[in-house]
Amino acid sequence: MTEQTYDAVSLAIMWDRLISVTDEIVSTLVRTSFSTIVRESYDLSVVLLDADGRLMAQGSYSVPVFIGTAPRTLRYMLDKFPPETLRPGDVIATNDPWMGTGHIFDISVMRPVFRGDRLVGYTMSITHLPDIGGLGFGASATEIFHEGLRLPICKLANEGVLDPFILELVEVNVRVPDQTIGDLLANVTCNEVGGRQLLDFMDEYGVEDLGPLSEAIRAQSERAMRDKIAEIKNGTYRHEIQIEGVEAPITLACTLAVEDEDIHADFTGTGGCVRHGINVPLCYTNAMTLYAIKCLTAGNIPNNEGFTRPVTVSAPEGCLLNAQPPSPTGGRHIIGHFVPSLIFGALADAAPDKVQADCGMMDLMTIQGTAPNGRGISTIYFSAGGFGALSGQDGHDTVPGPSNMAVVPVETWETITGMTVMEKRFLPDSGGPGAARGGVGQAVVLRNDSGHPMTVFCMANRTEFPPVGYHGGQPGQMREHQINGKTVHPKGSYILQDGDTITLQQAGGGGIGAPKDRPREKVLADIEAGFVTKEGADRDYGVEI
Repeated sequence: MTEQTYDAVSLAIMWDRLISVTDEIVSTLVRTSFSTIVRESYDLSVVLLDADGRLMAQGSYSVPVFIGTAPRTLRYMLDKFPPETLRPGDVIATNDPWMGTGHIFDISVMRPVFRGDRLVGYTMSITHLPDIGGLGFGASATEIFHEGLRLPICKLANEGVLDPFILELVEVNVRVPDQTIGDLLANVTCNEVGGRQLLDFMDEYGVEDLGPLSEAIRAQSERAMRDKIAEIKNGTYRHEIQIEGVEAPITLACTLAVEDEDIHADFTGTGGCVRHGINVPLCYTNAMTLYAIKCLTAGNIPNNEGFTRPVTVSAPEGCLLNAQPPSPTGGRHIIGHFVPSLIFGALADAAPDKVQADCGMMDLMTIQGTAPNGRGISTIYFSAGGFGALSGQDGHDTVPGPSNMAVVPVETWETITGMTVMEKRFLPDSGGPGAARGGVGQAVVLRNDSGHPMTVFCMANRTEFPPVGYHGGQPGQMREHQINGKTVHPKGSYILQDGDTITLQQAGGGGIGAPKDRPREKVLADIEAGFVTKEGADRDYGVEI
């Protein structure tokens, strides 16, 4: 083996080792973080990039879409701080929505890695901060300026010395400074560990330059991606859906052009931006597109920049999927999570065995207030609807899609917030009927027992248009939020008085294939498990009990 060429076995071993390095960075980030958003829910991503800024590996437990934003973020960082100006110990950071992940609530932190006096690569971590000031994480803002402190690309540390002004600037602008600064420093720490791990890897394997190894890894991924795209019939495929906005429904449109081994996604026809925090910068639209196409083609390949090469994305400036400043973007995921649905719908006939029925999606709710011990609260409650079905495979129940954050354990949530989790239960018949059934949703009931008023920001979708099924599969049940039993706006902000309850009824996933083709024994098993009622079995599947 030479530095420029790698046999298949050696490449696989070194590729796995790089992923283990990213996993160690994730572990460090989780262990040193202060908020449940990182420590319990894993709303994070870590990546390794070579000296040219090409992404080599992503942590196994990472938000998948940030594979599409991290290389772009690095390019913006290097435009401001060129590689030749960087020094060991420098740390660069930003939460700018158009340079980062699409909203100001995610901080991107990068550290250059030096081997002696030579820059050999970069580590980067991304986490959702517990607070960044402003109104708070939600869809209520009407301008980006309402959403909080927007940090331009800046040096958080200069040759190993943290900038006290930036830390103080963040500290005085947020509701929970201990958690926010703690998470910010956890990003610094994990990147320091990542740099050491990367250098250890290079020493162990005698790698002087990561460039050839990076190119070999990315070439393997690109080849696998192109081979899978080639299985899709050439053509132009269009799809359009209506989704709930804030004041009125909005059109999302997509045209996919498949040509041999390449795909171009164009979102012309999508409605314009709105004066609510649901607008989506193109960086996030691009990332969700890459994620969706990877799921359709080479989903089992570890994430790196190679699989992004065959895919290009465009959207008209000013449309909902290419928002421009000063459009508010806080709840950009509410709309951005529909991008995979658009793409799957466009390819439903061209790749019927690969597309997924619509998911019930993830439901995020920000909680602000005061805990029983007097400490401030600014955090997120994650819960999930049902996963969409696949050809021949039922959707998983109460599993998030298309993102993958975890739910804070009940005991932890109740301790830190003073909210009591009164109920969590499956919603039978909520999964879309089909030969393959959509995953069922759930009902979650939370009661404010903190002794103080609480502000909640709802960020729900799937409340007017249900998750659709394909090839005869039926839609799943829609989502609904209730406060004290009364339905509320799914993107509104509300005050929960002490003793008030909020109920989150989560959407079910869509089904695949005609319900009449579902084997009777599977319907009976669903009844036994509580996923389908006897009435639902008779009504939806023609199975009479």
